Parts: sequence; structure tokens; C-alpha cells
Amino acid sequence: MAQEVATTLSNCIRTIDCKQGAVRAVRFNADGSYCLTCGSDRKIKLWNPNRNLLLKTYPGHGKEALDVASSCDSAKLVSCGADKMVILWDVSTGQSLRRYRGHATVVSCVRFNEDSSVVASGSHDNSVRLWDTRSHSYDPIQILTDAKDSVTSIQVTESKILTGSVDGKVREYDLRAGQLTTDTLGEATTSVTFTRDGQCVVASCADATVRLIDTAAGELLNEFSGHTTKDFCVEVATGPGDSTVLCGSADGCIWIWELVTGKVLGKLAHSPRPIVVPTLSVHPSGNQVVSASEGAIKLWGEMSPEDILVSAE
Repeated sequence: MAQEVATTLSNCIRTIDCKQGAVRAVRFNADGSYCLTCGSDRKIKLWNPNRNLLLKTYPGHGKEALDVASSCDSAKLVSCGADKMVILWDVSTGQSLRRYRGHATVVSCVRFNEDSSVVASGSHDNSVRLWDTRSHSYDPIQILTDAKDSVTSIQVTESKILTGSVDGKVREYDLRAGQLTTDTLGEATTSVTFTRDGQCVVASCADATVRLIDTAAGELLNEFSGHTTKDFCVEVATGPGDSTVLCGSADGCIWIWELVTGKVLGKLAHSPRPIVVPTLSVHPSGNQVVSASEGAIKLWGEMSPEDILVSAE
């Protein structure tokens, strides 16, 4: 099954020039119908990647926009940037609903919780701040200050917050139990994610190694290597069914490993040049991946019959 997934993803469906300078992050929305990009032009863009359609542009950041996420109903999105801002947007009108201030410096990552009632943001000021999207207050409802260096990556589930930091630690906050679990990896952690079953954490580290950690025991289950980082932050994700691990690289490719064995299944060549592929997003239910490098995004995987007809016109 893992080999079939890697083979199918080798098909590049679309290459889109986003025309927003360097693309800092690309994300599928909740159901995978659209994707979002944010870039050095300080704007957020909403796309239908299958049809190569730019649907809307959201200007408003004062400096580079560094991350973006969609709400569970795709009605709102949240972004963050080098201007220290976290901005909540209305998708349909393009208007900003809230501008959250509180971080002391660059805000590098942002996510909604499961029902999109709370936004979590991580910053180079070593903190994670939680914002209530239903309240009229602009103050954070909680501030997590356990990191000793920049927070680089954040993931949020119904009851847990997962963070990666340059201090070499992965922290898992269990909000229901009020507990913090810390795993020390010994290397700056640039990207973290839960496996889809929630049993493991996958972490991309600055030493060009991806690590698989059992969340209950804190045990290192596997390591994946071969790609390069060259001091860049590269994102990691798990493929459909948790059968594969995908990670960006500084060699112009996305690397794909089998999760259980650690075997390299293939590489998606984003560019023939050795450029960094810093960001990627796996479709929430289908067999597609969207990735970005420099100013372009690529859509990998299978195209629906409807999209084949549109592209042929």
C-alpha cells in the first residue's frame, strides 16, 4: 500500500506560479477542496489547485506572512507573520475579523483547534498563545512559556497541543489532564505533527533526521534520513493511512519513506535545482500532496475526472 501511495504521488498535476514572492507555507483547507498560500509579499491567497484558480487574496500583514490555517468549516482562516500579528479572516468577504497582538517578535506558526473556537500561535519569543475566536477580547486566554527557544511548529487536536522548538524539545500539552509531556531530541526541531491515529509524533530536526516517537512511552520508534536541510526549516507530514512519512528537503525534492521500515520509497522532484522545499500539506482524505518552493506550488497525486475535463478545455 505504501509503495502504491508513493507511485501515485509521483504524478505532478499542476504547477502554479503564486506571484507572491517566496511562498512560506501552503495548506489544504479542512476538506481538501482548496489550498492556502502565504508569502513574502505579505498576502494570503486562496486557490483551487486542481483547476489552477486564484479565488481570493487577503492583504493585511505588515511584513512577511509565515503561516496560515483554515477553520473546520472553511468559513474563516487565521494567519501569522513577521509583523508579530495573528489575524483572523472571514473567507468569503476577505475582511479581517480580529488582529491579535501580544507576541514580542516573529509569529512563526498558527493553528485552529478542532472546533475552531481557539487559535494557537507559536513565536520566536519562545511562547505559545491561545486566543478565543468567539470572544470580543483581544487578550490571549492562556500563554505557554515552557520553550527555552523559538517555537517553530505547532499542531492542535481536540484536547492536545503539540509544539516543536529550537531548544531541541517536543512538548505535548494535554489540556484535559492539565499535563505537559516533554521529549528531548537533542536537535533543533523544525516541524512536528501527530500521526493520524494520534499514537505517535513525527518530528523533523535540523540534523537532517526525521524521528518517530511513541506518544505514550516517549520511545524513539524509527528514524528517517537521506534528505538535506542546510539550516532550513523543512516540514514533515504523514501520508494516507499513516503508511508513509513525507518531508521537504534542500535538494529540490520531497522525500517519502515507509513509516514502519524507514525505507525510502521515492522522491518528488519539485525542481531540478538543489533548492529548498520548505513546506507541504497532505490532503485530509484523498491521495494528494501540495508543496511549495520559491514562488511556486505543485499539486501531486490523482486528478478527478471533472478536473481532467476542465484542464483539457
